[in-house]
Amino acid sequence: MRQTDGLMGGRAAVALTVIALLPIGPSAHLTAQTEGSILTILPGSTRSAGLGGAGAALVGDAGALFANPAGIATIRHLSIEGSYEPYLAGSAVSAAALALRVQRWTLGFGAQALDYGSEAEIVPDPATGGRRGMPTGASFHPYEALATTSLVYRRGFVALGVTAKYNRAQIGSDVSDAWAGDVGMAMAVFDIMAIGVSVQNLGGDLGNGALLPRRTRAGLTLNYTDPQGTFRLLTTLEGQWTRDRSAVLIQGIEGGIVTGGVGLVGRVGYATRPTVTDASRVTFGGGIVLGRLAMDYAFQAYDGLGGGTHRVGLRWTP
Repeated sequence: MRQTDGLMGGRAAVALTVIALLPIGPSAHLTAQTEGSILTILPGSTRSAGLGGAGAALVGDAGALFANPAGIATIRHLSIEGSYEPYLAGSAVSAAALALRVQRWTLGFGAQALDYGSEAEIVPDPATGGRRGMPTGASFHPYEALATTSLVYRRGFVALGVTAKYNRAQIGSDVSDAWAGDVGMAMAVFDIMAIGVSVQNLGGDLGNGALLPRRTRAGLTLNYTDPQGTFRLLTTLEGQWTRDRSAVLIQGIEGGIVTGGVGLVGRVGYATRPTVTDASRVTFGGGIVLGRLAMDYAFQAYDGLGGGTHRVGLRWTP
């Protein structure tokens, strides 16, 4: 790294400690094998974030590919999604996804980034015997980025999908990257019910013993009303098993009123989490529906930080 003798800028230090505050909280036993990535743990869409991070059985949106590639199989033609979140300690998370249906096949493309901003380069000050640092006038830009490509085949109610992904993280001159893959299955019974199962981050060797966190997800989503009607009511239940971490159970509910293509929906999620994380177990969210366009919002509190994270997003499905 460009900060010699262990001296680094504030955001670079944050890049190494943010994992302890992840929304999908890690267990107290954090090993090098599961410290390799932050982005692959965070929810891929604002809707998912509002529902506690559930996503394995949330089908029909482009952002579903971040949780389960088969989740984009029910898209009829095209879906585009984007989100932005000022994250912890001055960092920011952004995501974008696109899914296109071609007969029985659906193609998906996604990207996520965790940006720590620019930080001044600091080196030991010889005048203090190296006990203090001094700026060199140069700067560096720590970040993590993830790019994904998905291919899904659907026949009847059942869809199978695969995702290829590339992850890259850089702090100063220290760079780590890896290729990995996801596999997923989804079964959507009309607009009534959806079941989804995925295994994420197969492979993902970042080097030096670090791996992308392997995670298995299984979820069930139920619609109690016609999702094209006036009243909306949906629940989702999901289990997540991440290597070297405690299992997580997520429950979410989404409901609202939409008439004439315009309306409001609200979301609440609850996730079991180890006590080591400062993230609240409860998340809140909502959205405005304007025809085929949806504007989403999600919030999660962090008690120790005296506030929380706010995520906004747009979904367009013509």
